[in-house]
Amino acid sequence: MAHAQLENLNIESFDLMPSPEEIHARLPLSDEVAATVSGGRSALQNILDRADKRLFVVVGPCSIHDPVAGLDYARRLKRLADEVADTLFLVMRVYFEKPRTSIGWKGYINDPRMDDSFHIEEGMLKAREFLIRINELGVPVGTEALDPIAPQYLGDLISWTAIGARTSESQTHREMSSGLSTPVGFKNATDGDFTVAINAILSASSPHSFLGINAAGNSAIIRTRGNRYGHIVLRGGGDRPNYDSVSVSMAEQALARAGLKRNLVVDCSHANSYKKPEMQPLVMADCVNQIRQGNNSIVGLMLESFIEAGSQPIPADLSQLKYGCSVTDPCIDWPTTERTVRAARDAVRDILPKRTA
Repeated sequence: MAHAQLENLNIESFDLMPSPEEIHARLPLSDEVAATVSGGRSALQNILDRADKRLFVVVGPCSIHDPVAGLDYARRLKRLADEVADTLFLVMRVYFEKPRTSIGWKGYINDPRMDDSFHIEEGMLKAREFLIRINELGVPVGTEALDPIAPQYLGDLISWTAIGARTSESQTHREMSSGLSTPVGFKNATDGDFTVAINAILSASSPHSFLGINAAGNSAIIRTRGNRYGHIVLRGGGDRPNYDSVSVSMAEQALARAGLKRNLVVDCSHANSYKKPEMQPLVMADCVNQIRQGNNSIVGLMLESFIEAGSQPIPADLSQLKYGCSVTDPCIDWPTTERTVRAARDAVRDILPKRTA
């Protein structure tokens, strides 16, 4: 008796994707790029270990959609990074994947042409090329890991990784994080709960075995050693911020109860600023003031920043896009970014060397 089709009932097609090693062969690392990545990771690890007293700041566009504007931003950031390097370690926020509550543009890798054509093979190549260009400038990169296969294609170019509020509770992302080569920041849940992120840190610090792909693109059982550089990112939630001193103290206590280092990163955007970009400098100034008042747990900050302020919808005619303006969450503009970062440097320059672990 012939069996009815039981598999792939809702699959339209299987389009072949180049393997990670094929993509790597087309866009290999130079010694210069490898040095930026390695140096970025080492600096971040030293900050988390308190061997380096500086703060790290992950700063950049909510998402990358225009590599020309992205490189323009990176050149500006490099100059600012060199200026404040005695006190702050700047990492460029380079987000290619955008998690969606329902629908919307899923990011540069998924839809590089921004027309729902979903040329992922093209997006992956363009994303890798862009990351190489940023690292060639001497600017380390931070990104959000969403697709569990993507790190095989791009992970050698990343210095810091975030796991988002929607995915910190995901077993898949905790397992993936346990094998990542970067420090990993887990955001608190969208309702503001710390527990999800703390459990994620604990899980990712342990070895795991799970299904994935290897460099050749073959299905593989991936066995990890565990990642000891997991930390929590406070991004607010439940319609309220959680960067205030009381919330920070509660997070410190929760980490201590779990036997984890009191390493906190504050995301100055999202619920912490009610998604109002003009409030991000106020959030950062508050965190800096907490450090001046004796806080020892805040080791990093995040800003959503681009060349122009605000955001814009994606038009049908892409030639109408405003240069250097976000197509996802609204950002602060470049002059505001410079003022905010310099003010933070000036405020904590003499304080950070005196901090204790």
